[in-house]
Amino acid sequence: MTFETIAYQDGDVALSGLLARPAGTPRAAVLVFPTIMNSTPAVEAKASKLAEAGYLALVADFYGRTPRDFEDSRSAAAEIRPDPATYRKRLRAAVRALVSQPEAAGLPLAAIGFCMGGQAVLELAREGAPFVAVASFHGLLNTDLPAEPGQITARLLICHGDADPMVPRSQVIAFWEEMDAAGADWHFHSYSGVKHGFTNPAPTENPATRYDASADRQSWAAMLELFEEVFA
Repeated sequence: MTFETIAYQDGDVALSGLLARPAGTPRAAVLVFPTIMNSTPAVEAKASKLAEAGYLALVADFYGRTPRDFEDSRSAAAEIRPDPATYRKRLRAAVRALVSQPEAAGLPLAAIGFCMGGQAVLELAREGAPFVAVASFHGLLNTDLPAEPGQITARLLICHGDADPMVPRSQVIAFWEEMDAAGADWHFHSYSGVKHGFTNPAPTENPATRYDASADRQSWAAMLELFEEVFA
């Protein structure tokens, strides 16, 4: 799959997304938020799979640069994530970049995300972004701006590793309660014994993360089934 680099802005910050086009007319336009490491081969492979399935897919850019390593990515994330207004402003810039593409005109919208990207798509859903569906893969579930009743319009799919030390069960329960209070339409898939980062087959030294081929397959299939339903 060949990606086209799409330049966009968040204020004075120059960003660049990666656009993957399907062979035929797109069924929908899907925004893909990467991990805290920004775009990686694993995330780009998922965007390619979306294009192969008939979707126009844009991989968003969190920082405007590629972090040198995990510590550098944490520093980059700390510049935007602690303040919800700053964070959501950066995320909305990616939404505008997607909808500004000529091929996206008139298409329904969806968003998916991995790790920090999973948190990102839920942040956008919480403020009522115009997505038909949102899927979070091993995403963080906490927020400083909980959704208000009736605010979430997207169908939500959350795919979570039950052994994820970054998202303890207390955070899971708090998320469920928030979604119920907001009146959201949500599905939550939890995979026993599965850690954080279960969709990324690349080796890692982080003990919190581990690839799980079964959870990767099942979560992706669940997302495709949801898309089949909402974009039929």
